[in-house]
Amino acid sequence: MLEQVAAQDRDAFEALYQQAGGRLFAICLRLLRDRGEAEDVLQEVFVTVWHKASRFDPGKASAMTWLSMLARNRSIDRLRAAPPRALDDVSIAEELPDGDLQPAQLAERNDEDARLQDCMQALEPRRRSLIRAAFLDGASHDELARRLATPLGTVKSWIRRGLAQLRVCLEP
Repeated sequence: MLEQVAAQDRDAFEALYQQAGGRLFAICLRLLRDRGEAEDVLQEVFVTVWHKASRFDPGKASAMTWLSMLARNRSIDRLRAAPPRALDDVSIAEELPDGDLQPAQLAERNDEDARLQDCMQALEPRRRSLIRAAFLDGASHDELARRLATPLGTVKSWIRRGLAQLRVCLEP
């Protein structure tokens, strides 16, 4: 597909975006921790792919590895280019939390994590794996439908029902 993109094939470029965009966005978001920044970097990555797809060497890495490295490197570049965050008023620093969780907060977070894991385990295995793939791996619904050779609407329904089950399970 990258060879077709190198030949300026717009359909191949769109297909590549559909297949890899979710994963690459997940990489950007994980590193940048800001959705807007991650979206900007993802756009930069695909502009780079459009212009430099001919530089891809399948003998050195797989296509997904090459794309992932582009996303990772662009994200790191964005982090390095960002100005250090300075406090305008030093007195505000005393009011900011130190970043370490207090024992009660840590216990609460551990309880929430355990509840989420219990609720995930209560899901049907197919729904559990789809939710993990979509929300942790960054796979798009289209990609999951292709992987499973299942209609897109069905995959969306499975995910939506799984999320509804999680919501009910996690309610206090």
